Amino acid sequence: MNHLTERNEPWSDIVGAMSLFVLGGLVAVPASERTDLLAQSTLVTLQSLHLLDAIGVVEIDPAVSDTATTRETYGLSLDTLANCVIVGGKREGTERIAACLVLATGRADVNNIVKRHLDVRKASFLPVDRAVDLTGMEYGGITPIGLPDSWPILVDHRVLDAEIVVIGSGVRRSKLLIPGQLFSRLSGVQIIDRLGIED
Repeated sequence: MNHLTERNEPWSDIVGAMSLFVLGGLVAVPASERTDLLAQSTLVTLQSLHLLDAIGVVEIDPAVSDTATTRETYGLSLDTLANCVIVGGKREGTERIAACLVLATGRADVNNIVKRHLDVRKASFLPVDRAVDLTGMEYGGITPIGLPDSWPILVDHRVLDAEIVVIGSGVRRSKLLIPGQLFSRLSGVQIIDRLGIED
């Protein structure tokens, strides 16, 4: 479960001192200091790529983990929050699954763009229990870091423009703070123009 492309150069070109760890009312610490706040697959991926110090994690009340409540509670802008959803469809009896990452200003265009990229007749969100079972993550905390290697990750191009993006950590009791451009370095990622439909 390794969706990040390893690089030999330091991450200082992306990560700017302490600015990574403060956003709105969220005050995070390097993930290396609170590995207990990460899903196991997310932790393994970040450990293997030596990125635990390059990403912020902050503990939250699980009751405020959904995007709208997180935004209100911590005074965040929608364009700093991103949602990861799991979508599937079938082609000739074979299921195809992908993760979609879009800013909270909109929603993934499942009926058109995602369907075409999966090359299926119909695409739809996976039921909650299946998404949780297949990812090994908690509902409301699913993150693109640590997903099965066979799943493509479709990322809206606007995610990369955000200086810092708040996403799930794999568990409901925390959030990750990540530089938007880091997502372009995920293996298996396809950057999609207008993947997110603005609400």
